Amino acid sequence: MKIRSIETFSSRYVGFVRVTTDEGRQGWGQMSTYNADITAQVLHRQVAPWSLGADALAIDALVDLVPEKELKFPGPYLFRALGGLETALWDLRGKLEGRSVCELLGGTPGRLRAYASSMKRDITPEQEAERFLRLRDRHGFEAFKFRVGAEFGHDVDEWPGRTEAIVPALRKALGPEATLLADANSGFSPKRAIEVGRLLEDQGICHYEEPCPWWELEQTREVREALSLDVTGGEQDCLLPSWRHMIEMGAVDVVQPDVCYLGGLVRTLRVARMAEAAGLPCTPHSANLSLVTLFTMHLLRAIPNAGPYLELSIEGPDYYPWQEGLFLGEPFAVTEGHVTVTDAPGWGVEIDPAWLERADHLISEAN
Repeated sequence: MKIRSIETFSSRYVGFVRVTTDEGRQGWGQMSTYNADITAQVLHRQVAPWSLGADALAIDALVDLVPEKELKFPGPYLFRALGGLETALWDLRGKLEGRSVCELLGGTPGRLRAYASSMKRDITPEQEAERFLRLRDRHGFEAFKFRVGAEFGHDVDEWPGRTEAIVPALRKALGPEATLLADANSGFSPKRAIEVGRLLEDQGICHYEEPCPWWELEQTREVREALSLDVTGGEQDCLLPSWRHMIEMGAVDVVQPDVCYLGGLVRTLRVARMAEAAGLPCTPHSANLSLVTLFTMHLLRAIPNAGPYLELSIEGPDYYPWQEGLFLGEPFAVTEGHVTVTDAPGWGVEIDPAWLERADHLISEAN
């Protein structure tokens, strides 16, 4: 079964991929979000030429072939595009076999504990506590992630004193039983990161994400070695040697690959296995309600070193208006703080035809 055509349907923010075989069978995937219209151009220019006519079921081989053929372009856009094709091929295979992708990976459908992940810094501690409490009461969340510092803040907070205020405020509002996680988004030097880490430890926060610039692995390791809570990271990394180095040097306690940034499930599974061999859990980055979160749900139900929760964005149309109207139905419904991976074939979701109709459409076809 050969790949006959590859189509992209994209906006600036999100882009879907449809693969069609020479037998007329189809699968759907997604490129990484943000600048998805640019990523679509990369897919048709640099991924499609090596993929058209290839065996649609030889996913591992194709994932390895494309970066080798595009050796002069080893950067993030290539992998953001490759992941769109790769995830579509998993959907295709699942539909052919009548099994979910989770089952194809050796896992079982079922429930996943989710944490409510806030993307906001332009929010007061009181406002953040209020919406976390609403989510707890409405959907049963008992784990929450909030933001400290400023994104790439160079030790400057979002506004003076916000970090020192929000950490105790959330603990007081949510009580000692709530699981709390903090994300610094590369905001601190090691010295300041350790100071903030001590505050987090004092308030029983269990997870401290990307405290230093993400590429400065030695700095992150310095913070990890100084603290007792889990220091985590890796979402930005798309090169497997970087992951190998990060894990071998002991930079983090928890790895957080992003399926779409990394180039799909095959490569993410390789990172998860590296982490497993080192005794580290894998809690992937999935910071919006596009297909990346569904990909992550299937992955977590299949790997032995899955972390204890799924990252689930709580931002709605006021913050991420582009998330609206992507799917028919609700693939991320939360009940008692959990989401569910179904046994529907492939990804088990249908993209809204009305969204596809509005999107920019490109197609590459085999000769």
